[in-house]
Amino acid sequence: MNSIVQKQPFEIEIDLPVRTYDIDFAGIVNNIVYVRWLEDLRLEMLAHHFPLEKQIENGFAPVILQTKIDYKQAIKIADKPSGKLWMKSLESLRWTVSAAIAVNGKVAAISEQVGIFVNLQSNKPIRIPQELKQKYDELVAKTT
Repeated sequence: MNSIVQKQPFEIEIDLPVRTYDIDFAGIVNNIVYVRWLEDLRLEMLAHHFPLEKQIENGFAPVILQTKIDYKQAIKIADKPSGKLWMKSLESLRWTVSAAIAVNGKVAAISEQVGIFVNLQSNKPIRIPQELKQKYDELVAKTT
């Protein structure tokens, strides 16, 4: 992957600052920082398309089931990474987001996360909320 995929459903892009505490003993960004960046990206996506506050008010919230990250190149403290995240798929119970983190247009890591929505009282999975499914379907129709 030489460049980041563009114009996918729910796609967002943000700058990802590298902090001094993000650097490990080898002088590169520690792998756990990428997981935090993925959380930042997902929260930004939700803020734009399906606010977390609204979900909580309605008694449900997203839960991550799986995170996969392929590291392509090291990021160092002087680098200025950015991240893109988009909804790859939305099934009846599961959703999958894909992300790419790049420095100067060159991909440093790609990721995929799988999750579900759970009822906050029972902690049991629920179907994808209709409002989210409808918005996703509309965006997919525009990109195909």
